[in-house]
Amino acid sequence: MFKLTSLNLNGIRSATSKGLEAWLDNEQPDCICVQELKAVRDDILGRFESLAGLHGHFHFAEKKGYSGVGVYTRQPPTEVVTGFGCAEFDAEGRYVEARFDTPDRKWSIISAYFPSGSSGEDRQQAKFRFLSAFYPHLRQLQAERDFILCGDVNIAHQQIDLKNWRSNQKNSGFLPEERAWMTQLIGEAGLVDVYRRLQPTATDNAYTWWSNRGQAWANNVGWRLDYHLATPALATLARSVSIHKAERFSDHAPITIGYDLSLGRAA
Repeated sequence: MFKLTSLNLNGIRSATSKGLEAWLDNEQPDCICVQELKAVRDDILGRFESLAGLHGHFHFAEKKGYSGVGVYTRQPPTEVVTGFGCAEFDAEGRYVEARFDTPDRKWSIISAYFPSGSSGEDRQQAKFRFLSAFYPHLRQLQAERDFILCGDVNIAHQQIDLKNWRSNQKNSGFLPEERAWMTQLIGEAGLVDVYRRLQPTATDNAYTWWSNRGQAWANNVGWRLDYHLATPALATLARSVSIHKAERFSDHAPITIGYDLSLGRAA
């Protein structure tokens, strides 16, 4: 079973100081996609190039201490792509794609960090621009290869994806426009929300993010913001899913899905 984990670190130095490496050593995922590194290349060199025997490939933000994504893999990719061709968001370090190509299959693992709009209207408009630019990129990529996109999407798609959906209908992350974008991605584009394929009705156990304010964690007032979004051929190979909540490495929880595939080719 190929174990693929995704986690928003909320800072790689912070997450590793809270026991992330020991957990990874124990879990032994085959690949981990990370978001919100809050680090630049000089911070990574000599310390975080590898985690739990996996080698990292990164897309850093130009701004120090901001954003940044990575894919840690056990097997070297045939190619690594950083950025998705949109200058505004490529400068923020939001996309890295590890490609594993063989004569019989072309497929990728992507780590992506969608913008949050919660800090104000300017950032919400930036989030909408990101969604507008990212959708055609995914459509084009889908025409060329299979992929699994892991990441912090910063959108709860359905009412069952957050605790207090009624009071959040006008808040970033659960706006009608954001939810419609997800519906279009899953409907028109045909990508699969892999967690929901395996757990179609889960509610309280589905959350992957909790605010650090108030008693959100203690009361499990959470949101499902972290996804595996896959092309159908790869989504059908998903066999198991777990969300690790016994320890807290950041304000997000790691989500791990086991796929019946190898890095060389799908089984």
